[in-house]
Amino acid sequence: MIPRAWHLVAAALSALLMLPALAGIASAAPNSRVYSVTLAKSAADMKKVAEYWKPDRLKNADQYSPATPASQSSPTSKTASGGGQIVPAMSPRIVPARSPQILPTVGPALPKDSAAAKTMGKVFFRFGDKEYWCSASSIAAKNRSVVATAGHCAYDSRQGKPADYWIFVPNPGPGGATPDGIYVGASISMHEDWPGKGDYDFDYAFVTVHRGFKWVEKSGQLAMQDVGRLQDNVGGQGLTLGKGLALTITAFGYPAGPQPDGSHPFDGKTLKVCSGSTRRTVAPSLDLQYGVQLQPCDFSAGASGGPWLLNFQPAQKLGLLTGINSLTWNRDAKGGYDAVSSPTFNATTGEVYRRAAGLATPQNVT
Repeated sequence: MIPRAWHLVAAALSALLMLPALAGIASAAPNSRVYSVTLAKSAADMKKVAEYWKPDRLKNADQYSPATPASQSSPTSKTASGGGQIVPAMSPRIVPARSPQILPTVGPALPKDSAAAKTMGKVFFRFGDKEYWCSASSIAAKNRSVVATAGHCAYDSRQGKPADYWIFVPNPGPGGATPDGIYVGASISMHEDWPGKGDYDFDYAFVTVHRGFKWVEKSGQLAMQDVGRLQDNVGGQGLTLGKGLALTITAFGYPAGPQPDGSHPFDGKTLKVCSGSTRRTVAPSLDLQYGVQLQPCDFSAGASGGPWLLNFQPAQKLGLLTGINSLTWNRDAKGGYDAVSSPTFNATTGEVYRRAAGLATPQNVT
């Protein structure tokens, strides 16, 4: 599929990403509304994904397409997968239900032996027979292994399938360089209304990842070298919920797609930043009733999944996650995007995060 930008007249809205597909083990907690899908459960599963992303494939990463929801459905004719019902890919495991409670603020974490974090990066994955990518960030968690991104960067709600061969690469370099390792997705945690009906009020995902690795040459052969847990290596952004509107937010991402006028100011190779104030926004055609919009921001496709940070500290490169890039907007219907929006992060978001942060991953990759 070829991603395409789209926007509505006057309040022109454009989607930023799309996602891939793979079968996995699904689990849902009806009361807590957390839905979890396994990506690579075992060390053998993890190695299969790792083998797919050898250096010869990663070196072409800059040529892959930034994923966009527009590739799945149009803003005027969106369909929900499974008739609006969650259809597990395999026999479900039920997550213990609990009443949503506001999660206390999770403090950010520096990496080991470093005075500054390196949490931003890209997620790479496959949908059908084509590779795609999105933006993402490492989030502080008790398992030290959680990545935050957009829901549509991890799960195709139209086809009811999770991403295939999903990995997170913090601080990707030119030519497929992975200076801080490669982290294979182990499990996606979402609000059930994203996989169930593609509701953009819940277009976020917390992905628990395996320990990281790098490709090294040993005796003339490529081998996986364990580099440890994600948070230990790059740090983790904090998390705060229910902060309301009129906030000053700093958003990050790797935009690459064209603007509405066809221009290409971004190449997707460099981390970009927007800073502005938040306001309420809605998009009924996408079931977005409680969106939060950040303006000004000219992000285009590719920035989806990048973090929104409150109280960002430039020296430590840390703040408090309060949203993710979900949709771009062309509010004045002119040549360029001028805003980006996120779902509201609330008590249920905290339940999804708790699920991802509480999952264990294997102790090593070798």
